[in-house]
Amino acid sequence: MENKRLYKDRQNQMLCGVCAGVAEYFNIDVTLVRLLFVALGFAGGSGLWIYIIAAVIMPDKPM
Repeated sequence: MENKRLYKDRQNQMLCGVCAGVAEYFNIDVTLVRLLFVALGFAGGSGLWIYIIAAVIMPDKPM
């Protein structure tokens, strides 16, 4: 069984690489994850706070 870890992806990043890392972890398109964060941002601003916290907590992907 593969040991999956959640990392920020610096190669496919737009801001901090959080969305690209989440998309890689769940094996989905990064555009869907970005749209989810934008939708959450408009729905009370929770997407912005989640993104900021994830950007601070998530480690960079090892090369």
